[in-house]
Amino acid sequence: MWMEKLTSGVLRVLTPLGPRYIQLSFRQRLYLLWIFRHFPTLPPKVLSGWQRRLIDGLFANQQFISMSRFDDAPVIGTLESRPLAEASEGGVAAQAADAVSAFAELRQRP
Repeated sequence: MWMEKLTSGVLRVLTPLGPRYIQLSFRQRLYLLWIFRHFPTLPPKVLSGWQRRLIDGLFANQQFISMSRFDDAPVIGTLESRPLAEASEGGVAAQAADAVSAFAELRQRP
């Protein structure tokens, strides 16, 4: 099974739109086999910064595949849910929190 995953494995990412499958290079497959060696499914929170950048890079390259073409392709691992880039970096969520706290401070002033 390891050899099949190494030669033709894909990464499954669960998104709000349903599962997405990403075609990988040999080097990416090798590294992801190491990441998912003990657990078939991982949340993004347990990934290191370098591992998160790898996943973000895979999404940026848009190498999604249709599993109907690769029905027998083995799944190396499943990433539970890909967080939004803005929320994970504190973009939109942090701006909203700052705006609410600033408004609350204005209301409390006499």
